[in-house]
Amino acid sequence: MQFRELFGLAPANRDHIPAFRIAFGVAIPLLILLATHRLDLAIYATFGAFTGIYARHESPQARFFKQSLAGALLTMCVTVGATLSWFAAGPWIVMLVTSVLSSFTAMMAARFALVPPGSVFFIFATAAVGSVHGGVHPGLAFLIAAASAAFCVVLGLGAHLIGEGRGIPELPTPAPLSTKEIRSHGLRFLIAPLIAGTIGILSVQGIPGLSHSYWAMVAAVAPITPPRHRDRFVRSLHRIFGSFGGVMLAGFLLSFPIDPWQFVVWIIILQFLGELYIARNYALALLFITPVALMMTQIAAPVDVPDLLLARFVETVIGATVAIGVVAFGYSAENPEKFPFTRLRKT
Repeated sequence: MQFRELFGLAPANRDHIPAFRIAFGVAIPLLILLATHRLDLAIYATFGAFTGIYARHESPQARFFKQSLAGALLTMCVTVGATLSWFAAGPWIVMLVTSVLSSFTAMMAARFALVPPGSVFFIFATAAVGSVHGGVHPGLAFLIAAASAAFCVVLGLGAHLIGEGRGIPELPTPAPLSTKEIRSHGLRFLIAPLIAGTIGILSVQGIPGLSHSYWAMVAAVAPITPPRHRDRFVRSLHRIFGSFGGVMLAGFLLSFPIDPWQFVVWIIILQFLGELYIARNYALALLFITPVALMMTQIAAPVDVPDLLLARFVETVIGATVAIGVVAFGYSAENPEKFPFTRLRKT
């Protein structure tokens, strides 16, 4: 593995244009909630607004279809999570339901070539909302997430007017996956969060100060998205290094007294910066994305900042380690000639 793979920057690709669109799609719902003194609903609006993350630099027709699909899936995940929260489901139920949805949404993303691929945002939406204590009625959560998602789809329709996709070669359409490949994909996105979620819950129950076990689940599925095993391993390391830097930045920002409007401003700025670098270096993007996740968590259910930071990093390491294990197992299964123990197991 070369140093450049971990810390190098890929060439810029007019990333500021989709980054602005995505940040604007997050900003408007949050500013409306801030003006109406309902920032407690921000978690539902923000996950709906993640619709804008999909289909950057694609044609208007492709963007409309894929963002509509992503928005529907995100709204479904928020609604399921809100239902779990409304009925005060325990962490094991939340983990199991989230893992099943992770598999389903990953297969949908693979079937319709959503970019970014995988289930990371869907699993995050389900588990984070499902873990909120005393959440709102699922119907209200649905309306808020759906409204944010629809707004982002509308923004996507006009993205070409500000230059998104202009002058950028259109990527070739990937070959459709076979039913077997899609099922294998879904199985990987079921097993990884199941293992990480189980370890995460046990760690929270056994170690004082830890919380938010679903972060382990998110960290487990994020690295297994790329098609090549090597890229998955590199992304696992990116997840650890980037999250560590993001935790440090979040610790600095949260060390000062912050008013609600400042939370909103920081989330918008950091979302823009994260999207600016997400296609160039995943670890660098996580430096900005991690504080967004932590601030969203603090708005929804405030906890002591040191405990929040510790939990984020520990659960991320758990999830990334599980991802490395899943990648290693998959590689050994696909390349038995390189692993004598695999040949022995088959004989």
